[in-house]
Amino acid sequence: MPKAMNKSVLESLAGGNFGRSVVRKALLFKGNEQKQLFTLARKRRMQFFPSRRAEIRSVIEISNICRIKCNFCNINFYANIPRSYILKEADIIKIIEYVYYKKGRRVVLFQSGENNSRAYIDFVAKCVRNIKAKFNDLRLMLCLGNLSFGQYKQLRNAGADRYILKFETSNPALYRKIKPGDSLKKRIRCLEQLISIGFEAGSGNIVGLPGQSLDDIAGDLLFMRSFKLRMASCSVFFPGEGSNYRDEGTGDIDIALNFMALTRIMYPHVLIPSTSSLERVKKGAQYLGLMAGANAVTVHDGTPLKLKKNFPIYSVRRFTPGERFIKEIVKKARLRF
Repeated sequence: MPKAMNKSVLESLAGGNFGRSVVRKALLFKGNEQKQLFTLARKRRMQFFPSRRAEIRSVIEISNICRIKCNFCNINFYANIPRSYILKEADIIKIIEYVYYKKGRRVVLFQSGENNSRAYIDFVAKCVRNIKAKFNDLRLMLCLGNLSFGQYKQLRNAGADRYILKFETSNPALYRKIKPGDSLKKRIRCLEQLISIGFEAGSGNIVGLPGQSLDDIAGDLLFMRSFKLRMASCSVFFPGEGSNYRDEGTGDIDIALNFMALTRIMYPHVLIPSTSSLERVKKGAQYLGLMAGANAVTVHDGTPLKLKKNFPIYSVRRFTPGERFIKEIVKKARLRF
């Protein structure tokens, strides 16, 4: 792409022109143009987050039971992985006490497979209620998938603060291919319900899905305009070893990073995580995510070590960053924690 054209794209973005053609061109930036895009993203982050503080979260993968079979996920496909664990409430409380008192954590994410059984949601709601009663300044995030409006309401009333529900792709046909038995329409309805009952909602996409086009990815960026999001994320596709997409290629890390930078420029008020999937694809990429405008990171210090291998969502050899690694990249990116 000619340098004059790249300059025009950057000027358009700085001036608030987020048309599809501008976004498409910026997604392909590399080299010096990509550095300039990242610089613009960091300037926008500084305007809305002048403290330079990065939010550090702990994640607890509370269960790997999942009722759906996403073609890109290992959980329901990889052999020799027991798919039956649910952490006990007493164990969850102990983990919370550890990350709260020993690690100083004030944001914790409960992640699990999609399980909409009444018993399971009752259990999660009970855990949330008891934890919030003891740790009232703890922000609890949930990532449990599609549930009913009543179940979302139940979890919100129990005290859950945030909910992550990624739309994965804004292309309805592609969505059906990657998530058989589900639909984008249903996903959107769930996201709208979460927002309507007061959750601080987060959503986002996966870059590099088999069959995904550059226009699809540009559409994902524009699609987020439809929602009042508190958090926005981008993961890069990795072919899960046991998944139906195990023989597909890895997503383009540069497009994923450019997507993150564009998210910061277009939606400057949101929290954007730099995810572990970036580091799994390319060493050093989680740091680059922070340089592209991200301001949240997750420490994998909540899930018991013996169970981590049983939650192999994008890879059986996931990169699960510890506190030392996270603090190093945050400091390197000249952010605070």
